[in-house]
Amino acid sequence: MKITIVAGARPNFIKIAPIIRAIENKQKIVPTLSYRLVHTGQHYDKNLSDTFFTELNIPKPDVNLEVKSGSQAEQTAAIMVAFEKELLQNPCDLVLVVGDVNSTMACAITAKKLHIKVTHVEAGIRSGDMTMPEEINRIVTDSITDYFFTTSVTANDNLIKYGADVRNIHFVGNVMIDTLYQNLDRISAPDFWDDFNLEKDHYMVLTLHRPANVDEENSLIELLRGIDEMAGNRKIIFPIHPRTKAILGEKKLDLKNIFLVAPQGYLHFMFLIKNCFAVITDSGGISEETTVLGIPCFTMRNNTERPETETIGTNTLVGTSIENLKKIFERFLINGPKKAGIPELWDGKASERIIDILLQK
Repeated sequence: MKITIVAGARPNFIKIAPIIRAIENKQKIVPTLSYRLVHTGQHYDKNLSDTFFTELNIPKPDVNLEVKSGSQAEQTAAIMVAFEKELLQNPCDLVLVVGDVNSTMACAITAKKLHIKVTHVEAGIRSGDMTMPEEINRIVTDSITDYFFTTSVTANDNLIKYGADVRNIHFVGNVMIDTLYQNLDRISAPDFWDDFNLEKDHYMVLTLHRPANVDEENSLIELLRGIDEMAGNRKIIFPIHPRTKAILGEKKLDLKNIFLVAPQGYLHFMFLIKNCFAVITDSGGISEETTVLGIPCFTMRNNTERPETETIGTNTLVGTSIENLKKIFERFLINGPKKAGIPELWDGKASERIIDILLQK
């Protein structure tokens, strides 16, 4: 079996790392199993791309399509054109895509039009919010996928509702959590840890990147000032996405508690998450990692495609208004963290299950 694995953006790199490790372990028993790694170049900033390959011991990609940025349509089209050439030059039995970025959808469509089977890892998750490009990517990808690997029973139900063949739906767990468990003993403090006098449980982590939160400059500044005021005497570490930084430009924000830092590599970022008091984010993936690490997480969105992080885990949806965040955070300070657990099969073995199942196809 020849598998082409696609990665394009930061969350993809975290998800493919354990899958590649599982393939390489299985090759000792099944030498006819092989893979080719394709980096679409969707994320091309060194801190959003190259660092993750190094830290997570991901082999150098066999090819980088170097698509880079553009509008949704431009980027998707460029990926499809480049990936078609790649598949024609390097035929495979199966294309494996992960997550919900533009690379996921574009490469799935391209593979199917070339009559190559598609495997979608993290299939079936839904937010119900069609204003999110990721939601469209999920729906389109799942509509043409051959083999579905899911993180939850809820995702299974979503796929069945959309008409997917139940025989090809496999609840295997969460590959992002595989990566977390495989690297917990390797995480380390970033260089600024001592410079900022950070201490375990005495600071928070903030991440923002979704258009609803960062695209309008004045709203973003108002949000940051509100979070800064809400922090009390706690420092907040804000690894700022290049796009968000560009929106703020050279504005002087006069923030007392929020410290802007460069995007962090996986090992430094997970150290920050594991040792913080709480996380404020608009990322779905981070809410999964905080759930496993037992860190209170406040997600600035009106919906989530990962409901298990809220019903079982440590995540709380707070909407997009600073007023609501303040209200919920104040309640949290009074009542303490909610009781939480770890979702079923989030045990670090999802990737092994995926490869075992694919070899039976």
